[in-house]
Amino acid sequence: MTQHGNDDEHIGRRHALECMIWAGTGVLWTVSGGVPVSLGLLGEASAAEAATGFTFLQISDSHIGFDKAANPHAIDTLKEAVGKVRALPEKPSFMIHTGDITHLSTAAQFDTAGQIIGGAGYDVHYVPGEHDIIDENNGRAYLDRYGAGTKGAGWYSFDQNGVHFIGLVNVVNLKAGGLGNLGADQLAWLADDLKAVGASTPIVVFAHIPLWAIYPEWGWGTDDAAQALALLKRFGSVTVLNGHIHQIMQKVEGNVTFHTALSTAFPQPAPGTAPSPGPMTVPAGQLRSLLGITQVAVKRGKEELAIIDSTLAGP
Repeated sequence: MTQHGNDDEHIGRRHALECMIWAGTGVLWTVSGGVPVSLGLLGEASAAEAATGFTFLQISDSHIGFDKAANPHAIDTLKEAVGKVRALPEKPSFMIHTGDITHLSTAAQFDTAGQIIGGAGYDVHYVPGEHDIIDENNGRAYLDRYGAGTKGAGWYSFDQNGVHFIGLVNVVNLKAGGLGNLGADQLAWLADDLKAVGASTPIVVFAHIPLWAIYPEWGWGTDDAAQALALLKRFGSVTVLNGHIHQIMQKVEGNVTFHTALSTAFPQPAPGTAPSPGPMTVPAGQLRSLLGITQVAVKRGKEELAIIDSTLAGP
């Protein structure tokens, strides 16, 4: 499930399918020295074992306001995801949301999302998806809610428990075909932000569009990601968390482990298996097995993360 290659290479359709991890009830991964090792299906015991340091949660692509055939009840499935968060045996330190909070960037959609996600009772760190910046003021609605203390279009960093977290924005000025873009200003900020961070510090980067070229034909990649990744080469442990593609995929490239998350709203097709990306309608009984959340456990004193994906159909 690991592809090795240059950062600017994209994986072919066949290998993309090989990399796909349909989580079932959830898969526990321990990442040590950049190499993920599967520890089997997620259960309460394994989750507790992973959480010997501190944990945080990733949710993504809530798309509040979406009501098409792929999932007419996206509000309800987000509520179910938040219910799973509240029921976790090990309480996370915080949550991150990797974008597409809303579907159409309306005030009502942001309000609804905030009320539901806030019901989990945790601090939430957001980055925008492209659906969050399509208001008439080009993202002002998002920044008014989540932009305090951020730079530019909403990028920022923070430290917790010895880990340096970096929230990047790659959905402004999308390139041809929908490829993400960081831009010169954000890359300059990133270089400056990392100057004071020691090389032994674990780094977690989160952004909406993947920072590796999963399938550029569908815009599933970021055109200037290689410049950001070059700035991260000196760090021993880097984890990159993304959303956007609504499915779980992983890749290891040197010191960097890439991971994409499930949506809480609707699935999308595997790369190259449909004429285009977009909401994928599946039998109602299968939908919740393709939606879910990600829990990341950081073990104290070790550059080691356990990535746990849990679907809404899981226990």
